[in-house]
Amino acid sequence: MTRRPNFLFIITDQQRADYLGCMGHPLLKTPHIDGLAARGTRFEEFHTASPVCMPNRASLVTGRYPSVHGLRKNGLHLPRHNSTFAEALRLEGYHTALIGKSHLQPFTGRDVPQQNPAAGARVPDAHQESDEDWRNEEPERWSDEAEYRVELPYYGFAHADIVTKHGDNCGGHYDRWLRRQVEDPERLQGPAHQLPHDYICPQAYRTAMPEELHPTRYVERQACDYLASRQGEEAPFFAFVSFPDPHHPFCPPGRYWDLYDPDDFEVEVPYDAHRNPPPHLRFVADQYRRGERNARTEKAFMASEREIREAMALTCGMITMIDDAVGRLLESLEDHGLAADTVVIFTSDHGDYMGDFNLLLKGPAPLRSITRVPLIWAEPGAGEARRTAALTSAIDMAPTILERAGITPYHGIQGTSLLPLLRGEAWERRSLLIEHEDNIAHWGFERPAHSRTLLRDGYRLTLYQDQAWGELYHLERDPHETRNLWDDPAHREQRHALTEALLRQMLAASEQSPWPKRIA
Repeated sequence: MTRRPNFLFIITDQQRADYLGCMGHPLLKTPHIDGLAARGTRFEEFHTASPVCMPNRASLVTGRYPSVHGLRKNGLHLPRHNSTFAEALRLEGYHTALIGKSHLQPFTGRDVPQQNPAAGARVPDAHQESDEDWRNEEPERWSDEAEYRVELPYYGFAHADIVTKHGDNCGGHYDRWLRRQVEDPERLQGPAHQLPHDYICPQAYRTAMPEELHPTRYVERQACDYLASRQGEEAPFFAFVSFPDPHHPFCPPGRYWDLYDPDDFEVEVPYDAHRNPPPHLRFVADQYRRGERNARTEKAFMASEREIREAMALTCGMITMIDDAVGRLLESLEDHGLAADTVVIFTSDHGDYMGDFNLLLKGPAPLRSITRVPLIWAEPGAGEARRTAALTSAIDMAPTILERAGITPYHGIQGTSLLPLLRGEAWERRSLLIEHEDNIAHWGFERPAHSRTLLRDGYRLTLYQDQAWGELYHLERDPHETRNLWDDPAHREQRHALTEALLRQMLAASEQSPWPKRIA
């Protein structure tokens, strides 16, 4: 009997596709991830189902769009009744492990956003409030309840070593481990205890946390220990290894802080490069000019050229630290006799504007810099480097993994297996849908932005709820999205055709199951 493959699934947080050496970055050093690409398949048009942490992570594990699986915006949780590829693998004999950031449940400490029905409205059974526990990743729960443990399996993962939050102030299992290593770890965390530096970028600080205690090193160490535990085991494994970096704050530890010089970086697409900015970009630019930006939250903001160069350099430092961890994970596979049977996958949950139109972080504008993320799939052994520009999505991960494991996909998966692409076969997808629902109103929207985006025939079309304006870009001629063709008379027919195609794609992406969502 042929042995079923193991999977080492490595995911980062907030890493745009072109922030890898193998994806063309001129300065960033990622030799170990580049080595995966040199023997695997590099997907050059792999996009999020939603360019936000929680919704897209839920789409990765379910193979379904946010509007269907229910985690539509940050701050909600993925209902536990959803099927995941991890659960399907576990039921077929795989040992499944989650090590690092999950973010399938909120960890902000705030209440879940409520959109209560009108008084007297009849609420279908499938939409009723459930009594399931959605606070498994809340920081206070881990700190206030000394014996607290998540109930396993956790979304299909039989082993869960959870890291919550970002930067040097992470929680969950990491925080408990950190407190066993050092007394009063708070003295090493946050901008209040930072080391001296001359950077001016908001949310950038030189952490006092040493490299060996940093969350990236913790995830690496725990993952290596897990791989060692699988040596000689009969059952195959799936390890979901999830790094909280390079998500802001910009605070790489130790030598990674000044590994890159901000003066070496360039802002390639400044705000002034946009010939006719849509209203939400103009709103952010006006805020910046008036000195009214809010650069201390999770939301995107406009920054100066100097601030952006510093963010770029520090982000590269965080990514190189992750690349070093990837190298040690690959060594661990070799050291424990697992490499010959293990598929290695590298991706990220969403991107970062990282200077596009002078923006940092992520926001309501679905630019390629936040929807397009890296995907590298490396089969065991020394393979041929391949690259594909086929339109692919986060919802394709679940069916691809299940088919590679020889497992029939569960009912309701909306993605398509990428195995034909991995075999070099013809594979057609003309259109790709991207959903986005914001959790607060900003960027000039009167209520949280709600948009749908279509990628088709080299164009990007975006419609916003309650807005008469929209966005249309010819990506083949204008890859940096600097000219909005929405009101261009020469593109009126193209806009109408794409709008119809978007509506048809949204219909195809709606729930097709004859069963209530709770058991679909």
